[in-house]
Amino acid sequence: MWLIDQLAEQHILAAQEKGELSNLPGEGAPLHLDDDSLVPAELRSGYRMLKNAGFLPPELEMRREAVELNDLLRNLDPEDNRYAEQSKRLALLEMKLQQAGLSTDFLRNGDYADAIKQHFTQDKS
Repeated sequence: MWLIDQLAEQHILAAQEKGELSNLPGEGAPLHLDDDSLVPAELRSGYRMLKNAGFLPPELEMRREAVELNDLLRNLDPEDNRYAEQSKRLALLEMKLQQAGLSTDFLRNGDYADAIKQHFTQDKS
């Protein structure tokens, strides 16, 4: 067990002994835990603390930025001079995500969904 886990466990046990954790809102209700099974065990506590503080791990921050850029590019005219610049940024982010071992398929799913939607709207006509 890592030091931070041991310290957290000590504080929880001390609070339980003092009765500070009794009659809290949601007591007895099931917990909704995030699936962090893909995060290495030694990083889970740190990532959980970052998430609870409103921060994302660098890989997820890059993913969020890539999604935002992808949405921006969908709304920009390809003739716009900003389009080329943002496309380069997205390509760089995609490469960084792939080097970090993350899939970038999420950037393509919208294209597939749009194609399916278009296919079915054409069939109804």
